[in-house]
Amino acid sequence: MTHAATQPPRSMRRIALASMTGTVIEFYDFFIYGTAAALVFNKVFFPQLGAAAGTALALATFGVAFVARPFGSILFGHFGDRLGRKGTLVTTLLMMGLSTLAIGLLPTTGTIGVLAPILLVVLRVLQGLAVGGEWAGATLLTAENAPTRSRGRYALYPQLGPSVAFALASATFLVTALTMSNEAFVAWGWRVPFIASVLLVGVGLYVRLALEETASFQQAGRTTGPRRLPVAEVFTTRPAAVFLGAGSTTAVFAFFYVGVTYLTSYGTQQLGLPRPTVLAMGIVGGLVFALTTIGSAILSDRVGRRRMVVIGNVASVVAGVIVFPIIDIGTAWSFGLGLSVVLGVVGIAYGPIGAQLPELFPTRFRYTGAGIAYNLAGVLGGGVVPLISAALVPLYGSLAIGLLLAGVSLLSLGCTLALPQTHADSLAEQDAQPAPA
Repeated sequence: MTHAATQPPRSMRRIALASMTGTVIEFYDFFIYGTAAALVFNKVFFPQLGAAAGTALALATFGVAFVARPFGSILFGHFGDRLGRKGTLVTTLLMMGLSTLAIGLLPTTGTIGVLAPILLVVLRVLQGLAVGGEWAGATLLTAENAPTRSRGRYALYPQLGPSVAFALASATFLVTALTMSNEAFVAWGWRVPFIASVLLVGVGLYVRLALEETASFQQAGRTTGPRRLPVAEVFTTRPAAVFLGAGSTTAVFAFFYVGVTYLTSYGTQQLGLPRPTVLAMGIVGGLVFALTTIGSAILSDRVGRRRMVVIGNVASVVAGVIVFPIIDIGTAWSFGLGLSVVLGVVGIAYGPIGAQLPELFPTRFRYTGAGIAYNLAGVLGGGVVPLISAALVPLYGSLAIGLLLAGVSLLSLGCTLALPQTHADSLAEQDAQPAPA
């Protein structure tokens, strides 16, 4: 028996574009926080700490969301596996959109005192929960509906969300930087991207409400009968897949979030580059990330997911060693080249995992399993590594960050080699395995 989808090409294109639209919106909301944290939150929410300590704490509030993301994957994975993918994804989109709007309207510390940073952290946790439930559901929309021989090609669409969102977030802040003074940007201009995201959320809701439930989920509901607690099944039947999948993806998060958050601050504060220059190079880096994501995902249908992720991890080891000597040349072009290298190697490994992680789990707990693996990697790579990076530079210099990234890449390489090679029929094979007694 196979649960491979037989959606016509036109329907698959609509599903793929809907999944990408949702991830672009949610990651845009997620990333404008990171950009604002690197550029302005130290001034408006932590002014009493000074520039260096305020920036470190602002970036720490960015990292809080990564702690929340695994809990979001468990919470929304539970409902996604038991009630359906579509309704769960609508909920995550609304939670992210309303939290982002609230941040844009949040009074500063100068207005309401210590309550401002407390509310900022609460809203950031809600963003983390929403993104924790978003990625797995968006990838399942495509992976569970795609033709078996082109699953990687269709699953790349939600994988484009982070790269497009980063370029869009950088462009939004660039426009505000070019059209207002620094004083106006700090006073109110930083709020514009947060409030304007409401328009994108409206588009995302319109697209997602028009979708149907995935074919695999409907079939599983007819054949598997009563379901156990999804998170319990994940850890009793597929613990190795969760932890190896998370380890395999950790370098992706480490490189990406060092690129989109830490390097934004590093370029302006350590290298002294103008803010518009750093933001413009962020757009270039986002486009490079998108191109490598597309190429790697398509190739994964031909040569296998694991092989492409291995190639990406090996490239990341090399990139970790060379990238900061390039960035520290200190010119706009060297910064842009270094950022493009950081984000380019991310795409090589990131493209295939939109199909690889779902292929490790059966339909009855695929939302939960893939989501937990993905977001555990987010805690280690996206939450911990950028914080360590900020502490390493004053003590050991920027090269220490590159060596840290290279070490994380070796960890991901080992975990990837330990994973099974997934292939075109793996969704059906995973579903054919009986549930535990």
